[in-house]
Amino acid sequence: MTLLVAVGVVLVASATPAFASLNERSERAVREGHIPGQYIVVFKDSVTDADGAEASILSGVRGEKIDSYRYAVRGFSARFSDEDVADVKNDPRVLFVSEDREVSVASHRTASAQSRVQAQTLPTGVNRINAETLQNKGAGVQVAVIDTGIAVDHSDLKANIAGGKNCTNRTNYKDENGHGTHVAGTIAALDNSAGVVGVAPQAKLWSVRVLDRFGNGSWSSVICGLDFVASKGPLNGGPITVANLSLGGSGVSDNNCGNSNNDALHKAICRVRDAGVTIVVAAGNSGSNANSFVPAAYDDAVITVSALADSDGAPAGLGAATSYGKDDTFASFSNFGAVVDIAAPGVSIYSTWLNNAYSSISGTSMASPHVAGAAALYIAAHPGATWTQVRDGLLGLAEPLGAGHSDPSNLHPESVLRAEAI
Repeated sequence: MTLLVAVGVVLVASATPAFASLNERSERAVREGHIPGQYIVVFKDSVTDADGAEASILSGVRGEKIDSYRYAVRGFSARFSDEDVADVKNDPRVLFVSEDREVSVASHRTASAQSRVQAQTLPTGVNRINAETLQNKGAGVQVAVIDTGIAVDHSDLKANIAGGKNCTNRTNYKDENGHGTHVAGTIAALDNSAGVVGVAPQAKLWSVRVLDRFGNGSWSSVICGLDFVASKGPLNGGPITVANLSLGGSGVSDNNCGNSNNDALHKAICRVRDAGVTIVVAAGNSGSNANSFVPAAYDDAVITVSALADSDGAPAGLGAATSYGKDDTFASFSNFGAVVDIAAPGVSIYSTWLNNAYSSISGTSMASPHVAGAAALYIAAHPGATWTQVRDGLLGLAEPLGAGHSDPSNLHPESVLRAEAI
């Protein structure tokens, strides 16, 4: 099975000339990652009856509803004609309308799934951050994996599954791709006698399926997942305090939660943050500046993670070279830049897979869940910590450049995650 590298998703498109033909506009939309005819409608805060406003707008135009949102944003997604969406934008109840866009998993490549091992293996990534030495195992903390779902019957995961939500066209939140299952295992695979062990093996997992079996989805499906997580955030009386998004595409941040550039995804991310959830995201795998990719660029709301190449689970660069760089250097595919907060192992990471199996994958998708697991450990040790306190706490314990890793590229000043002092 081949997992896709994050597709290009342009957050703020160039203005389309008035004289552009319909075919030219359609070609530009496809090139920029837009999903033609699909939109996300965000209501003004003054709208008190979101259900009534949604029904009224949909009945007044030829709209086909996709989903409703009430927590991450107050609004809905739907399919409209060009003529009808213009009327929706002019509705006095509407704050703004975002074009729906494509997203995909942030994995670089996958190896073949392996058969289940009998004895428990300590993955190099968990070993590299030294999480296995802790008495703190993340008990009492619940983590949402916003991804392709989780293989909820996997023997190394099922005891930690708390529930889930399906935001795709499938009827359940079970993984049919493998990516989300792999992410989940790095966060919270059981510390038992078989398979692998996660960073926070006593944390509970929520399977929030927003991507299909090919690892692809849309802003509207991701916002559906974010809406579910926000509804279960602490400030809404729920148990979820950490969310991992190992997905994305190209875009920019207005540093104003999407209110300045009509970005519904950014607004939803900020609402999840404001519900008391620490959000950890992958930096992306294009070997370029992460400020051109979302959600990685949303520096006002997320912890963005780049990928370290580590082959032996130990610092100091004494292991064998990897396909993406020397041991204890940054992976050649990893995005970089000022919006990146911290790095974690992301090359040949061994974790849970479909059919009760295990597999090795590379990507910032694999780095991010190490930090999400560490965030769960931090919150277990510091109940009620805000997302900035989690971020700053992890940074304060991290390995600075030159203290166990190096950066021949001169692109990655960020420190590398360490968990032993949490």
